[in-house]
Amino acid sequence: MLYGVGLSEDDMLKPQVGISSVWYEGNLCNMHLLKLSNEVKRGVEDAGMVGFRFNTVGVSDAISMGTRGMSFSWQSRDLIADSIETIMGVQWYDGNISIPGCDKNMPGTLIAMGRLNRPSLMVYGGAIKVFFFALSSASVINGLLSFLCKWLI
Repeated sequence: MLYGVGLSEDDMLKPQVGISSVWYEGNLCNMHLLKLSNEVKRGVEDAGMVGFRFNTVGVSDAISMGTRGMSFSWQSRDLIADSIETIMGVQWYDGNISIPGCDKNMPGTLIAMGRLNRPSLMVYGGAIKVFFFALSSASVINGLLSFLCKWLI
């Protein structure tokens, strides 16, 4: 099966690293993680190993705040851990590099690392960047504050 995904005879002798990204383009925290996972894969290959990228779910508490969607927040942490553990266990990768981007993403990846007990590394995707809307600077915090002010007035 691995020859079918492009591995050579030499690649079959190299350590295989699972690169788990919590990429999701509908979440400001996670939308850049696919690009970051490409860079991580390049680094793994430059180090003489084979990298295989895979994704997990990644919800946004900022988007679901104040809705029934928040009832899924804590479960998403466990689902992230279960997803990473499942792929790593089934594929029996030699190591894991996880790339989270939000608050529930990080514990989810760390829980998986503890369960797997294999060489693992977490590369944090970074904080939310300021974004622009209607030609003015905005951030998630400003958005939440404006939402709260609407209810207070």
